[in-house]
Amino acid sequence: MEQTTRICAVIGRTRHKMMQMEIQEATKRGARMIELRLDFLSKPPDFKRLMAVKSCPLVATVRRVEDGGRWSRSEEERIVLLRQAIVSGFDWVDLETDIADSVRPFGKVQRIVSYHNLRETPADLEQIFETMCKQDADVLKVAVTAQKTSDNIRVLKLLKDAPKPTVALCMGDLGACTRVLNVVLGSPFTYAAFNKERNIAPGILSFMDLKKIYGLDSVGPESKVFGVLGDPVGHSLSPLIHNAGFRKLKQNAVYVPFRVPRGELESFLKEFDSIPVQGYSVTIPHKEGAARVAGERDASVETTGAANTLLRKSGGGWKAANTDTPAAIDSLKANLPKNAEGGTTPLSQRTVLILGAGGVARAIAHGLQREGAQVMIANRTSDRAHDLAAEVGCKHVEWDGRMSVVCDTLVNCTAVGMHPNVDESPIHHSFLKSGLFVFDTIYNPETTMLIREAEERGCHVLTGVDMFVRQAGLQFRMFTGKEPPLEAMTDLVRRTLSPLNYAKQEEGGES
Repeated sequence: MEQTTRICAVIGRTRHKMMQMEIQEATKRGARMIELRLDFLSKPPDFKRLMAVKSCPLVATVRRVEDGGRWSRSEEERIVLLRQAIVSGFDWVDLETDIADSVRPFGKVQRIVSYHNLRETPADLEQIFETMCKQDADVLKVAVTAQKTSDNIRVLKLLKDAPKPTVALCMGDLGACTRVLNVVLGSPFTYAAFNKERNIAPGILSFMDLKKIYGLDSVGPESKVFGVLGDPVGHSLSPLIHNAGFRKLKQNAVYVPFRVPRGELESFLKEFDSIPVQGYSVTIPHKEGAARVAGERDASVETTGAANTLLRKSGGGWKAANTDTPAAIDSLKANLPKNAEGGTTPLSQRTVLILGAGGVARAIAHGLQREGAQVMIANRTSDRAHDLAAEVGCKHVEWDGRMSVVCDTLVNCTAVGMHPNVDESPIHHSFLKSGLFVFDTIYNPETTMLIREAEERGCHVLTGVDMFVRQAGLQFRMFTGKEPPLEAMTDLVRRTLSPLNYAKQEEGGES
């Protein structure tokens, strides 16, 4: 195995022809180690056909159903097949810990001794791993299912002082972070699905994502770790733009998604203190919690009671910041519509209707109030709008009465129109008069129904991409001390969100 190998691309297809094609394509895209899931094949493996396209080290794996595979025939047949694979030209063979002692080493074929648990992270995991360490293995692999965030730390701790090279990870969306962090903490490589449509394993990331988004080929023990925490975080674009910024400015760092269920923020921060993560972007539902756990808060956090950024302090603990407010205000100021004379009406002279009363609405409302704008807040839950209006010192409007409001600026801070509910708008199109300044804070999709209808009726529009990139850029500066490449970040987000990129899928069914 080459020293630079960080990703083992996993290929599982039912037909030899498709498996051959993916081996060739994976190699072309930079794979330097490939696992072939022989249990996926609908017919007995033809090793000559598979070896004919071999161009990098191959791992032979025949996974049982109870271990997350598709092998449904007898155990005796499976062991025979594994022995055949060993002598056929594979460089590696994966043997579960319960059968590893019954399959003898052969030639230069290296052995991965593995343990899989699709149900849980077992209470006796450490004892299981201790037993595995005594087996004849070149690499140990532990893949268990995370039921809570602390399971991730238990699994990653196996890497510390492991007597043999070890790949340790958690399956499922709670464990996605471990598929990157294990390499930072010493795993020789991690696993990734070459074709993400093949349902290789729960929560597995794609080969191209690990290579292109996370830059895993250049990540190692010296890399600083940052991340986004929230629930959900699976569709966040923050890893995309922060990691791209790190690479552009040649920062030895990686940015990872952490799914943290509601109520687990404080325990999560304590558990992951052992990594340690240098800073977090914080999203729903943890912004208020992040403000509470921080020992130091910037002025915006003190005002809004919410934080979207946590920075590790040199002496321990966290500093909380909120980049939503300055990002939103800067975004609005930079995109103010021109009037007939070529000038602009500043925020201090604008009348703004804000839809929503959540964290983003709170940040923008406080920012606009400081700018001197006349602010009104409407929300489906009237009590929340009333409370926020009282907090900010502005007007409260009943949700059913929002259509009768007279304003020159509309800001949508609700989730109405967000992917996948893209055919919804928070306000009827008849409200959208020519000349109205419409700002939708949603960035996925960029062109929401509100934005589309506003454009059709002659409104001046501002999408959520501008604010999203600006707030991320402010976080990036806090994380690195470097100026963020905002133009490159914006271009990357827009290309990623384009309908053409949404439509692109990895090659699908058998042919």
